[in-house]
Amino acid sequence: MSDEKSLETRAVHAGEPRRQAHDALTTPVALTSTYTFADTDALERHHRREVERDEYGRYGNPTVRAAERKLADLDGAEDSALFASGMAAITTALLAMLRGGHHVVLTRDCYRRTRQFVTAVLPRYGVESTVVEPGDPGAVARAIVPGKTRVVLSESPTNPYLRVVDLAAMRALKAAHPGVKFLIDSTFATPVNQRPLEHGVDLVIHSATKYLGGHNDLLAGAISGSAALVDAIRDFRGVMGGVLDPHAAYLLLRGMKTLGLRVARQNASGLALARALESDPRVERVFYPGLESHPDFAVASAQMSGFGGVVSFLVRGDGARTRRFIDACRLATIAPSLGGVETLIEQPALMSYYDLSGEERLAVGIPDNLVRLAVGIESAADILDDLAQALDAAFSDP
Repeated sequence: MSDEKSLETRAVHAGEPRRQAHDALTTPVALTSTYTFADTDALERHHRREVERDEYGRYGNPTVRAAERKLADLDGAEDSALFASGMAAITTALLAMLRGGHHVVLTRDCYRRTRQFVTAVLPRYGVESTVVEPGDPGAVARAIVPGKTRVVLSESPTNPYLRVVDLAAMRALKAAHPGVKFLIDSTFATPVNQRPLEHGVDLVIHSATKYLGGHNDLLAGAISGSAALVDAIRDFRGVMGGVLDPHAAYLLLRGMKTLGLRVARQNASGLALARALESDPRVERVFYPGLESHPDFAVASAQMSGFGGVVSFLVRGDGARTRRFIDACRLATIAPSLGGVETLIEQPALMSYYDLSGEERLAVGIPDNLVRLAVGIESAADILDDLAQALDAAFSDP
């Protein structure tokens, strides 16, 4: 579909042929693990790539391929590849690109399992890493080891403090280090709010479980980038086996059709809630890139078209008061994910970092009074009312 069409229109139509099998309006779900060949000549034509068709489910599926085409269009990429989860996408991409003796630069404020894979798993295979603070291009530049660094990986915005990587600065670093691949996990931003490939980034990563799916009913991951790079990682996916189920691909296709509508609502609600929380004396600090108080406000304003639906904040008080606040929420539900239509809330110290001691959590920047709010598509006024009554309950005398 032409790039002249709006993202909202492309989200509905891109990647899917106008005429479908069986005259279906939506892309059918191809629930098969094995594909047949009419004769041996057909098999040879397939091996010579004279025809585009599938051979075995681990190497391809028509429903998955349609979702990949749609996402590639939205990301402005030559190609996209889908995986069984966001972590499958990240780990497969890194394993495909790295060898013993290589080096990775990773920003500190990121998903815990990504950091664990880079700093604890990759060293088993001889891959070293340096962790730097987000929002500091100078720190990234100093961490690059000529001849060894192969990948610079960051989220943008990051999890949970929503730091925003200066993509223009990353483009300059890429020009200075042509042998280094720059990867951005853009899960929190989505193609609606941020388009890293247009800034020279090599690969964009998504946990498609979140905003792309949008309904908390599927697991999926994705990478988007040049055809050559994505094709090499797709081949490695066939070895690793982390393929996406075709029914999940169907749900993802359905979710992406409303991506623009949902994210626009979550952008507006996220900003309104962040401003309201920042003005509440019972809230110590709010982390949201759309607020002037955020350290990356200027960068986010320059390169993002919206600031997203995740708001992190510190409740004034200790972990016990924060627990009372979260337990008092009636609309926001305690759950670990984000990007869906329901508003979710969590205390990271008790969710992702529950197995660490208080000292260990503080060492990685997770105090007990930190809250992460993942805004859904409910009325912003209703969400704010819920947070206000929960704060009332938390700050009332026990």
